[in-house]
Amino acid sequence: MKKLVRIANGQGFWGDSILGPIRLLREGPLDYLTLDYLAEVTMSIMQKQKSRRPDAGYATDFVRMLDRLLPEIVEKGVKVIANAGGVNPQACVAAIQELAKQKGMADLKIGMIEGDDILADLDALMSGGEELRNMDSGEPLETVRDRILSANVYLGAAPIVECLKQGAQIIVGGRLTDPSLVLAPMIHEFGWTFEDLDKLAAGTVAGHIVECGAQCTGGNFSDWRRIPNLARVGYPVIEARPDGNFVVTKHEGTGGLVDLDTVRSQLVYEMGDPNDYIGPEVVADFTTIQLSQEGENRVAVSGVKGKPATPFYKVSISYRDGYKALGQLTVSGPDALEKARLSAQIVWERLASDGVTFDEDQRLVEFLGTSVCFEGIWPTVEQPPEVVLRMGVRGPDRAKVDRFGMEIVPLVTSGPPGVTGFAGGRPKAQEIIGYWPALIRKEKIEAKVSVVTAGD
Repeated sequence: MKKLVRIANGQGFWGDSILGPIRLLREGPLDYLTLDYLAEVTMSIMQKQKSRRPDAGYATDFVRMLDRLLPEIVEKGVKVIANAGGVNPQACVAAIQELAKQKGMADLKIGMIEGDDILADLDALMSGGEELRNMDSGEPLETVRDRILSANVYLGAAPIVECLKQGAQIIVGGRLTDPSLVLAPMIHEFGWTFEDLDKLAAGTVAGHIVECGAQCTGGNFSDWRRIPNLARVGYPVIEARPDGNFVVTKHEGTGGLVDLDTVRSQLVYEMGDPNDYIGPEVVADFTTIQLSQEGENRVAVSGVKGKPATPFYKVSISYRDGYKALGQLTVSGPDALEKARLSAQIVWERLASDGVTFDEDQRLVEFLGTSVCFEGIWPTVEQPPEVVLRMGVRGPDRAKVDRFGMEIVPLVTSGPPGVTGFAGGRPKAQEIIGYWPALIRKEKIEAKVSVVTAGD
């Protein structure tokens, strides 16, 4: 058994900088590289891509990253774990196989995790008693059944551990929980069981801290002036030990900062109930966490307690929820705010004269540059030199939403003076994706694991 395992996270979302994994791999020691690509809305985007192209529906950034780094990954023996498979893990693995063969690495072992995508099984599950009620509103899924785009269960660490046992160096899954990417290597390396609740809770906390990448090493941090060299920010590294205690750090010489404040800020991010942070394997009690500054850019984490897991998996479901259109124009002074207000009024009146109206809760008008982000807590700036007028509508009728977009750009020549900046062109209706969180009994879900070589 190893006494120390270094696990890093190089991506906090699909679209994060490729420099994260590059620096992690090249600028310090590493055993595992995790990459977290999936947010709730990402799955619906990928499902749309797959519906248009059967070989799409996964995080293509992951394959691009491997194209640059795979030889170094193999040479250094670093294991890579990612939820890059999205709604099409098979296509993602096929792309990796092709890439590895091109680089002469036909023996590369790739693990694939499936079973999270239950879109095709929804009717059978519902007829079998799974109501999949919205966790926020309590409504049954039947109310949006005909508009569903994607449905994915948050799987945990167990299938990742199985891939590691079978010798996979690159592991790809779909909707795996963010912390499980980090927890699984700890279970595998240290021989933990799924009854070691405190250790599982510690691994879950470790994964939670690093899941957003550089957000725990100084990125998006309130006291931003004291964060050095964000241009070369170091992504987080967990130094894990068999007893569950670990250190949050980053590679020496990289930018950013790891201290009590940056780690605490990330701990409370999307935390929910601090007594019950629920994962597939364990319920972690965040009120038991002990933090201490161990040295420069090193925060030790200990004392984490865990409780038995619930009998449910969380399910992320997306559905069509109407249409929206957003447009913006720059209005310059003098009297910029007054002219922007008049411009908005003109749009609504012109639409109404053509028989197009929207309810108050379907309309949006904002005057960026007047403290709109702090509405109600900061005085409105009444005489700004320029204002960005931002207008939007939403509704079930696509044609009606598109009609709104036709009245934004005309303000440039038929509204008050000083209106410009329509570089985005005419606003067009875009589909709104609604989010439906639900629970499903664990016995209804079976994760599927397969390990192949690139040459298969």
